[in-house]
Amino acid sequence: MTIVVVMGVSGSGKTSVAAALARQEGWILLEGDSFHPASNIAKMAAGTPLTDEDRWPWLHAIAAREDELLAAGQSAAVACSALKRVYRTILIGDRPDTLLMYLRGSKELIAGRVKARKNHFMPPALLDSQFASLEEPEADERPIIVDIGGSRDAVVDDAIRQLKERLL
Repeated sequence: MTIVVVMGVSGSGKTSVAAALARQEGWILLEGDSFHPASNIAKMAAGTPLTDEDRWPWLHAIAAREDELLAAGQSAAVACSALKRVYRTILIGDRPDTLLMYLRGSKELIAGRVKARKNHFMPPALLDSQFASLEEPEADERPIIVDIGGSRDAVVDDAIRQLKERLL
């Protein structure tokens, strides 16, 4: 069993990549946004960045679900921004079967994607706060790094290829 935390700023493709991994591998998809309390969604929709205090219960709820799945012998792909190392420590911690996948792209590329999205609670204005909070994973976190500059299919194919190489 494996948990893959697919991280990146809003608009990097976390949900698309995590959903594709889950489909391909027959895993469960955990969409991090669905773990947010209504107060967090309302805050972001109003254009107010979340604080760490807003995030702690959200992150612990995702981690608790990961632990339930691992205890049940199930694998999952988790779409979660996980922008700071301390957040990733909660989501990955000392779980040996949990991997980190970082979707990396330029601010310009991601801003274009965010502006083109329809019906998403995260407004483009919050992208600056996401990049300001982003702490790119360091080598000791052993991230799988996926460049998101290509087509959606190419990004998904690269993510799956790198994951399979890591799991060998």
